[in-house]
Amino acid sequence: MSEHLVDIRNLRLSFFTPAGEVKALNDVTLHLDEGEVLGIVGESGSGKSVTSYSIMGLTADPGKIVGGTVTFNGHHIESLGEKELRKIRGKEVSIIFQDPMTSLNPVYTIGSQIEESILLHTDKTREEAKERATELLRLVGINEPEKRIRQYPHELSGGMRQRVMIAIALACEPKLLIADEPTTALDVTIQAQILELINELKEKLRMAVILITHDLGIVSSMCDRIAVMYAGRIVECGTTDDIFYRPQHEYTRGLLRSVPNIQDRESKRLIAIEGTPVDLLNPPAGCPFAPRCPSCMKICLREMPPDHHYSEVHTAACWLHEKAEYEQRGGEGD
Repeated sequence: MSEHLVDIRNLRLSFFTPAGEVKALNDVTLHLDEGEVLGIVGESGSGKSVTSYSIMGLTADPGKIVGGTVTFNGHHIESLGEKELRKIRGKEVSIIFQDPMTSLNPVYTIGSQIEESILLHTDKTREEAKERATELLRLVGINEPEKRIRQYPHELSGGMRQRVMIAIALACEPKLLIADEPTTALDVTIQAQILELINELKEKLRMAVILITHDLGIVSSMCDRIAVMYAGRIVECGTTDDIFYRPQHEYTRGLLRSVPNIQDRESKRLIAIEGTPVDLLNPPAGCPFAPRCPSCMKICLREMPPDHHYSEVHTAACWLHEKAEYEQRGGEGD
C-alpha cells in the first residue's frame, strides 16, 4: 500500500479520436498526503482536470490510461471496474465542478440531490438523510436550510448553487475533495467566501484538497504545494514559496510575469507568453515548452529534460540547470 493518500506514477493517458491519438498526459508523477492542499495550475488543455479526474476513474471514452498507475487510499484505480469505482466516488473522493448550473439536475430539488449520495453510501433512512442534508446546507453557510432543500437550482444564486455543490461533495465526509476551478463563474466577493469556506471545512474535516485553477492568486493563499502543468506534463512542483519565490522553469516564470503585482508603485506592462500551445496529436521530441521559451537551447528541441531536484519537494524539468552546472565546471552551453 502507498504511504500517500494519492500516488500517481508515470501516468500516460490518451484520447483516441478519428484524427489520431491525443496524448493528454505524458508521464505524470504526483502525490498528495492526508490533510494537504495541492494546487494544479496551467493554461487550458495542459492536463489539470484530466489528471484529477483519473483519481476518480472518470476518464470516459475515447480516453484511456495507456501506462502508469493511480493509487488512491489503497485502491489501484486503473484496475477497478465501474461497480467498484461507484463505491469510492462520493464516499472517499468527491468533486466540485466548475459550473454548478450545469452540474446540478434542474428537475430535482436541492434536498433530493444531496440526499441521493447519503442514501447511496450510508445506511441512513430517508428521514435521517433529509436531516443530514439540512445540516450540510447549514454547514456551508446557506440561510434557511429547511426552506432551501425544497427549492430547485434555478431558484438559487450562483454563489448559493456553488455552496450546494460543496454540500453534495461533503455529504459523506470524503478523504479527498477535488475542486475544479470552483470560483470561475463567480464575482470576486463570492469567490473569497467560497475559498474561505473550503479552507474552513478542510480544517474541520481534516480532508485533503486538490485545487485546479488558472488563478495564481488563489493557490498562493490556499495551497501547501503547487504543481505546474504544461502540455500534459508536470514541468515544476514544489511548495508555494518555491513556486512563487524560487521558480526554476521558464514556463512558471512566464506565468508569474503575466500576473499584476499590487506592490508595484509604477504601472508595468504585463508580459504575455508568446506563441501557441503544443499540438498534442504531434507532441515534440524535446521539451514541449521549447518553441515558446525565451531561453531555448538546441538540446531543448531534441531531448526531454530530466526532473532536477532542488530540494526534497521542489523539482523542475528544465535543461537550464544542466547548462548552469556545466558552465560552473568550465564548459560551454549548447
